[in-house]
Amino acid sequence: MALKLLHTISSMDPAWGGVVEGIVQLSSTLADLGVTAEIASSDSPDAPWLESSTVPIYALGPGHLSYGYTSRFVPWMRANIAQYDAVIVNGIWQYHGVATRQALRGMDTPYFVFTHGMLDPWFKRRYPFKHLKKWAYWPWAGYPLLRDAEAVIFTCEEERLLARRSFWLYQADEAVASYGTSSPPSASSKAFLQAHPHLRDKRIVLFLSRIHHKKGCDILLDAFAQVARADERLHLVMAGPDQTGWAASLQAQARRLGIDRAITWPGMLQGEMKWAAFKAAEVFCLPSHTENFGIVVAEALGCGKPVLISNKVNIWREIEVDAAGFVDDDTTTGTARNLRRWLALDAGGYADMSARARRCFESRFRIERAAERLVEIIEGHATRWVEHGK
Repeated sequence: MALKLLHTISSMDPAWGGVVEGIVQLSSTLADLGVTAEIASSDSPDAPWLESSTVPIYALGPGHLSYGYTSRFVPWMRANIAQYDAVIVNGIWQYHGVATRQALRGMDTPYFVFTHGMLDPWFKRRYPFKHLKKWAYWPWAGYPLLRDAEAVIFTCEEERLLARRSFWLYQADEAVASYGTSSPPSASSKAFLQAHPHLRDKRIVLFLSRIHHKKGCDILLDAFAQVARADERLHLVMAGPDQTGWAASLQAQARRLGIDRAITWPGMLQGEMKWAAFKAAEVFCLPSHTENFGIVVAEALGCGKPVLISNKVNIWREIEVDAAGFVDDDTTTGTARNLRRWLALDAGGYADMSARARRCFESRFRIERAAERLVEIIEGHATRWVEHGK
């Protein structure tokens, strides 16, 4: 079956990280399967990232505030939906989800929802006031969006189980799809080391994600301070966009810990520079308090880099089973323990773990597998849709 899909999302700003990157890579791989994918977003039509997008984006904004409301979304979808076989809603807390459900009411096109980890109960514990605000939204918007979806798609089994624990009012036809990323391009560390020559001959621990509390940046600094004296070549690279203005506080923390000279803050890395940073690193570290999937973890594995992650990264079980890195609690103690386990490896042990990291990527997280599984889910539900006369 040749399919034409429409993704809806609040924004395709690359600074939002894994969700945006995942849509782009998935769309490219779906094209190889004969499936066309396009995107409708609440972005402003003059958003700078639209021009370089490899996937057609219909920017229907500018969306208002973080909710992304725009009066253009529903009329555009009703006028254009007939050309699509299915719609995929990415995320559940912004207007594009409400608009999708509203626009498709009474129409013949089914929609599917990727929650992208937004129902992880960690958010309820970490932000109790925000959770109360979400309860005001949930019964009339979030819950019906999931209830009426042809399927709610989770990227791994752990995410599916966690999603049931955020709100007692929950109903969804659940499906689990793989997720992943493209094979890393052939690259060297040259570009990154030319930009940061002081990192030559360093043993680099790479953090590459948003500078955000949920990523555990502060506990990573505390943990790194505990091991930094083990080898004077150790260096931590904290790469990623600072969306909440937290970086200055973290840098002050590093100075108090006496490790500021052993840390580099290169900002957001993209394209060749991102892959060069992976190549320059010895290990990748992500001690997140919550992580739906972690595209960047899969990218590190694809580069043959062992990963040091918390057991709140939802693919931790796969990493542990494949011995492709070390897994521990999302605490300073757990993160420091991961770092010490890595430092205790001899050359042969490290080489073996690097090889296992690459095999883990190949067997579990290649984007081709994710694309095939998504098509399988959509086609299976589309058949049922027709059989039931919907």
